[in-house]
Amino acid sequence: MYVIKERFFDVGDDFDITDDSGRLVLHVDGKVLSLRDKLVIEDPHGAEVASVHRQLIALRPTYQIEIGGEKAAEVRKKLFTPFREKFTIDLPGDDDLTMAGDLFDHEYTVERDGREVASVSKRWLSIRDSYAVRIADGENHVLILAAVLALELATQREKDEEKQQKEQRQDD
Repeated sequence: MYVIKERFFDVGDDFDITDDSGRLVLHVDGKVLSLRDKLVIEDPHGAEVASVHRQLIALRPTYQIEIGGEKAAEVRKKLFTPFREKFTIDLPGDDDLTMAGDLFDHEYTVERDGREVASVSKRWLSIRDSYAVRIADGENHVLILAAVLALELATQREKDEEKQQKEQRQDD
C-alpha cells in the first residue's frame, strides 16, 4: 500500500509517496512555472523513473505518462459517462485500464476488463489529507501511481477552472 498526501497541488509543490510504514518509495517534483502541469517522479536516490504532463492540444483532459523516457500511457477523461466520472489509462495495445468511482473524493478503483487491479481510498488511513493506493501483485506500480497523479492534476485543474469562472461571474 502507498500513501499520497491529498493536497499537494500548490504551484511547484514537491511531496513524497511512502509505503504504509512511512518509508520513502518515490519523490514527486512538481515543476514550477510549467505550462503543461508537469510532475517528475523520482526514486529515493533522485533518479527520474517517470513523468506526467498535460497534453496541450487535446479535445478532453489528457495527460501523458513517460517511464524511462518512453511514452507508457495516456490518461484521459471519458466522454459521456452518466452518473460517474471515468478516466481511461490508454496503454499501447489492448490492455487499457479504467479509473471509476468517486474520483474527486479519492474513493475509486482501477480496472482492466472488469477486474480490479488497484484501488484508491481515504478510508484506510487515519492520516489527515492523505489517501492510500493499493495495487495488485504483478501490476506496474509506477504506471498506476503515475496515472493516479495524472488524475490528481486533471481534477485539480478542473476545480481551479470552476473557481476562476465563479470569481469572474462575481466580478461581472
